[in-house]
Amino acid sequence: MNPVFAALMIPFLGTALGSAFVFFMKRDMPPLVQKVLLGFASGVMVAASVWSLIMPAIGMGEGSTAVVPPLIGLLGGFAFLLLIDYITPHIHVSGEAEGPKSRLSRTAKLALAVTIHNFPEGMAVGVAIAGALTADFNMAAALALSLGIALQNVPEGAVISMPLRAEGNSRLKAFGIGAFSGIVEPLGGALVLLMATSILGIMPYLLSFAAGAMLYVVVEELIPEYSQGRHSNIGTIGFALGFALMMALDVVLA
Repeated sequence: MNPVFAALMIPFLGTALGSAFVFFMKRDMPPLVQKVLLGFASGVMVAASVWSLIMPAIGMGEGSTAVVPPLIGLLGGFAFLLLIDYITPHIHVSGEAEGPKSRLSRTAKLALAVTIHNFPEGMAVGVAIAGALTADFNMAAALALSLGIALQNVPEGAVISMPLRAEGNSRLKAFGIGAFSGIVEPLGGALVLLMATSILGIMPYLLSFAAGAMLYVVVEELIPEYSQGRHSNIGTIGFALGFALMMALDVVLA
């Protein structure tokens, strides 16, 4: 299989796999399982942001100013997701609504929230691939980032499809909505690749922008979800396992 195509599609397959949990699990996901999965996803995304995006972005510069482009890009990624969350009606995994009032259904808002957050993850993979094709970046590192995002998409897909099933939707519909929310990832990656020849000079900004967007999702969405209620330490254990796994993948495959 072409490594570029594989890197683009692997995150989507992770979302689809997680969404498929709805076919063989009960209507409600056990809280402890959800905390572990959310913690694991958080750890994977934080490690991927640091090892696969921020550190390569810093490495592209020279001297004491090498940190400036990654710093600007990182804050830009946070600001972009903050703006999107502010202007778009959506629902968190816990069911709390945010954004402007809208007539969209709960199902639509939930799917929209995941779709919004999946797009920058796809862009992150696209930036990594573009870096491997046009700059001093390893394709294996791009594949490691893609695999890491896919790993965090598995619990994310499950966390989305299971509540949709609990709302009364059929298993097939819940799976379809959960899986379809991940299709924006290869689309986002492909969009970046189409502009690959013109983004070489701003690669450090784009890598760190993607990292900022991913870290925003972790801080705003995932960590608050698994930190609430009893047994929040289970989510912390999941975070440690996800972080360690992604760190190991990035070092071994780079």
